Amino acid sequence: MPVDLWQLVKEAVEPLGLEVLEVHLGRGEFLVRLERKDERPITVADLEQASRAIEVLLDREDPIPGSYRLLVESPGPKRPLLTRRHFERFQGLKAKVQGEETFTGRILRVEEDVVVFGVGGEEKALKIGTFRAHLAEWPEEPR
Repeated sequence: MPVDLWQLVKEAVEPLGLEVLEVHLGRGEFLVRLERKDERPITVADLEQASRAIEVLLDREDPIPGSYRLLVESPGPKRPLLTRRHFERFQGLKAKVQGEETFTGRILRVEEDVVVFGVGGEEKALKIGTFRAHLAEWPEEPR
């Protein structure tokens, strides 16, 4: 049975107070993007600690055939927005949205499991989980 890489990374970093935002395997690289659960800016020390914890589980489980390079990063300026809390946290900022249609809009509010975006003077409401989004601008102060 193949190992779920997302779950493996989650098992490694949750005890460190970190949350998995992205896991991607491709072209000899295994990329992991993380954020802190307390929503404070992630530090180099956090990433180093996470990298060591992930390496231990990858060595034990050996889920990836062949050689690869492990990259553990902060989400950076194009951070993915995945959960209700992510959209609430970055309300007022612009997000690039991909789904049935692609647009860039300001995150106006979150109502239950729906995000309302302002696009060209109109509102677009989308249910979380039916589209992909990432920040299109970065806040002046960490959020």
